[in-house]
Amino acid sequence: MSDSSDKDILAELAELPTVAHPSVSPDGTDIALYHDIGGRNELYVVDPNTAELTQWSDGEVPRDATHGIDWDADGDRVFFHLDDDGNEQNDIYAIDRSGSVEPIVEMDGQILLHDVGENGEMLVLGSNRDGQMNVYGHDLRSGETTKLTDYDRAVWMAHLSPDGDQIAYATNESDDYDNRDVYVANADGSTPRNLEIGHTGAEASPVDWHPNGDKLLVNDNTPDLGRCGVYDFATDEVTWFGNQEYEETGSFFLPDGKRFIASRVHEAEHIQVVYNVETEQAHEFELSEGFTTTPTDRVLSDGRVLVGHETPTHRRELLAYDTETDEYETVLEAEYGPFSPDDFMEAAYFTFNSDGIPETTAHAVEHNPYDGLEIGGLLYDSGQRPSPLIVNPHGGPRFQNYKEFSYRIQYLLMHGFSVLQVNYRGSTGRGREFAEELYDDWGGAEQGDIASGVEYVLQEHDWLNEEQVIVYGGSYGGYSANWQMVQYPELYAAGITWVGLSDLTDMYENTMPHFRSELMEKNLGEPTENPTIYEERSPVTHASNLSAPLLIGHGVNDPRVPVSQARLLRDALDDAGFEDGDDYEYEELGEEGHGSTDIDQKRRELRLLDDFLDRRIETEQTDEAAVND
Repeated sequence: MSDSSDKDILAELAELPTVAHPSVSPDGTDIALYHDIGGRNELYVVDPNTAELTQWSDGEVPRDATHGIDWDADGDRVFFHLDDDGNEQNDIYAIDRSGSVEPIVEMDGQILLHDVGENGEMLVLGSNRDGQMNVYGHDLRSGETTKLTDYDRAVWMAHLSPDGDQIAYATNESDDYDNRDVYVANADGSTPRNLEIGHTGAEASPVDWHPNGDKLLVNDNTPDLGRCGVYDFATDEVTWFGNQEYEETGSFFLPDGKRFIASRVHEAEHIQVVYNVETEQAHEFELSEGFTTTPTDRVLSDGRVLVGHETPTHRRELLAYDTETDEYETVLEAEYGPFSPDDFMEAAYFTFNSDGIPETTAHAVEHNPYDGLEIGGLLYDSGQRPSPLIVNPHGGPRFQNYKEFSYRIQYLLMHGFSVLQVNYRGSTGRGREFAEELYDDWGGAEQGDIASGVEYVLQEHDWLNEEQVIVYGGSYGGYSANWQMVQYPELYAAGITWVGLSDLTDMYENTMPHFRSELMEKNLGEPTENPTIYEERSPVTHASNLSAPLLIGHGVNDPRVPVSQARLLRDALDDAGFEDGDDYEYEELGEEGHGSTDIDQKRRELRLLDDFLDRRIETEQTDEAAVND
């Protein structure tokens, strides 16, 4: 991995142009999106008929495309979030077709744009300005911003009705911390009403108003698997769709109001579905197996739906999809640089049984066997023989790995590392009960599932080198990397933790307020209520168990997982007698938050990763994985 061709591959992969947050204009004639085809993230507008790209911004938008964009009601401007070097404490700005930029909403805390009023008079925002995440309304005529809700728990997913008279949102006022309800209130926040969708303890959310404003598309997981339904205000009843065969979530009504789009999860596939409201029949989009999204709630002027589609070997492209005929055309092709899809590796889906207790000895916390569950995973074969193995636990933890393209995964494969991803208990896609297996048990059965997955693939595939297993994850995946290294140190030859959690009490005290309540308290309770789990499931508590090299990387501006998490882990390792540069390596990343989509920062991360693996793990790039000239 040390020759110049390898370094060129690293740069070429990091520099592959990426499209983010496509948004269809109100009249359906334009698509605004972020694109870094010029080497830096900028805002472009695409003509869906000609695929012509017009650049609107010139350095005014953020380098990191974490947060989305949306059009104003007239289609003359695009609203975007702007923060300082990835700290996510956004203000809302607008840019017009001439490239003129102006601030729209500036106030303390994080701001998230939820909705733009169809009449062009109001923006609906989420903000933690006063502590907890609540809903605010911004009057575009007067420039005044008004707080519309004042709940102790975070408020999510606010949507303004078509006539601008009402807002729908989700929050929780019950004594059951796991609960989430759908509310509807007047546009000024007055007279809120709980629609009482689903059972207490389940999670419901509003998704989209019917074009007539008399119905609401909602999601709920009362029966376990997620389901989508249509709430009728005339009867105060919900019609539920689907047969509980798949986890499903509604997305938006089509303009005729007679159909709506939903997402369906099957194993590691993310599939788009169109439901007929009257017949309740569903029809899947006819696209190849992989990860498909409908990234905007507006359709193109000819009635076709904008679709994003990708697979492990095919980068994301934008399609115009006819839901009546299942015919589609490419609106924006994927960029491959010097590569082609043939240069990339596929993922194989598999399942195994786990009771949360691997054969490998637990060194931090011992557990009794949990309920035996079928666990799914993805295995990428690099073609190297024998092959070292990168174990790549996902973040979230409410998330899952799909069959989608990842430049990081393909980089590792090209350098001879096979990659394992495990959708451990606590992941999405398997229902509420499966997700809640993680509650009060971080560092427990879900980590046993990951280690059991490693043992399973090592047993099933003798071409994997059991002496060269490395764990690499970010965010909650970084917590998993830290925990695997101290709980099952005999399993790993090295570890890489990126913006990872290490001290749960410090995380609780220093993360953003809505992460404190909706992640830490919802999953683990408060530290004063559960001091034992906060201490014993913190990797810093068991830092002395480290027995293999660990790379620690963290952005100094991270508001989700503060950089104190990395510093506390470093200090704990020092106190345990480990040496920086020998037993572990520490990198703080300036001008960066909770990861980044910026090309320069992606390149820097891959260089750090490449250098660490080059020195710590010996492998060769395979002919099969080599890029074509």
